[in-house]
Amino acid sequence: MSRPTAIFFGFGPWKAYIPRWFPDRDCKIVSRKAWLMLLKGWPLRLLFHWNAEVYVWGFKYPPFLKRFCRRFGIPFFHVEDGFVRSVSLGAHRSPPASLIIDSRTMHYDARNQSDLEQTLQTYDFAADKALIERAEKCIRMLLDLRVSKYNLGKRIDLDTLLGPKTKRRVLVIGQVEIDAAIAFGCDRPVTNNDLVRLAVAENPDTQIIYKPHPEVLHGTRAGVSNPAEVADICDILEEDIAPAAALEGVDHVYTITSLMGFEALLRGIPVTCYGLPFYAGWGVTDDRQKSERRTRKVNAREIFAASFLLNSRYFDPETGVAAQLETVIGRLNLQRDALPVIRFGHGTERR
Repeated sequence: MSRPTAIFFGFGPWKAYIPRWFPDRDCKIVSRKAWLMLLKGWPLRLLFHWNAEVYVWGFKYPPFLKRFCRRFGIPFFHVEDGFVRSVSLGAHRSPPASLIIDSRTMHYDARNQSDLEQTLQTYDFAADKALIERAEKCIRMLLDLRVSKYNLGKRIDLDTLLGPKTKRRVLVIGQVEIDAAIAFGCDRPVTNNDLVRLAVAENPDTQIIYKPHPEVLHGTRAGVSNPAEVADICDILEEDIAPAAALEGVDHVYTITSLMGFEALLRGIPVTCYGLPFYAGWGVTDDRQKSERRTRKVNAREIFAASFLLNSRYFDPETGVAAQLETVIGRLNLQRDALPVIRFGHGTERR
C-alpha cells in the first residue's frame, strides 16, 4: 500500500527538511501564495490524491483552503515551531528541532480551542505518573543546561550589566509586536512599551528591566514601539541576553504571550500575562485576559508535560531524524557550547 500524500502549504524556508520530518508520507510542497495555488489547480487537485492530508505553516494559508478541506473531509493540520527550537534564530534560516502539529488551530490562538488546550483541559495527569516523572526530569535538564527556545543569547548576569541588586526586580519580556502570537493571543491592542508602563504603574519602588525580543535586537524583525520612549522609566537590556541569565534574580515577570513567561514559571517566578498564551488561564499565572473555556486547574509540571511532551515532535538537530526531547536538549547544549567565546569586562564570558 502506498504512503499517504501530505501536501504542505507555506513551508518556504524549510522545504528541504520536510521529508525528514515526515518520512512516512509522500510529501509535496506548494507555495503559500494564494494566486499561485489557484493557478496550479489547488485546492481542487487535493481531490485526486489518495488519502491526502494538508499541513500549513501557522496561519500562512488562504482561508478558503481550510474550508475546502473541512468540506471534503481532508485532514488539515497547523504546524509551527516547537518550544525547544534551535541555537540560532528562525529568521537566520536555522531549521527547527521541534514542531507542534495541531489539528484544530495553533497553540497561541486564544480565540479557539487547540489540541494542546484540549489536552490540558481533559488529560488525566494523576493517572500517568511516568509522564509527570519524565516531565520533571526534562524540566531539570532544561534548567540545569540553561537551554531555551533560542540559544544565541549572551551568558551574562544582570548584576554585571546593571549593578548589584538593591530592590525588587521586575522583568518585562518584549515580543515582536506584529507576530501572530500577539495577534491571535491577545484580545486588545498592546505594545511592549504599554507593558513596560503597566509594570511600572503596578510595581512602585521596583527596578523595572525591559528585555526586547532577540529578533528585534538582531535586526531580523521590526518592532512597533520604540524602546527609547520608556528608557526613562526602566533599564533596557540592549544586547541579546540568554533567557536563563535574564531570569536569574528577578522577582516577577510581565509578558504579553511570550514562551519566556513559561520558562519563568518553571523557575518558580510569578508571571503576569497581558494576553492569553497556552500556559495562562490554568491557575498558575496572573491573567489579565480571561478564558471561559479553560476551567481546569493544572500546575506548571502538567502544562510542561502536555505542551513539551504530549503535543510536540522532536528531531535531532544533527541528523534530522525523529528524537526525544532529552536528546534535543543535549544536542542544542553542545551546539551552543561549540560557538566562539568572546570575553569582555570583569572576566565574564558571552557566546
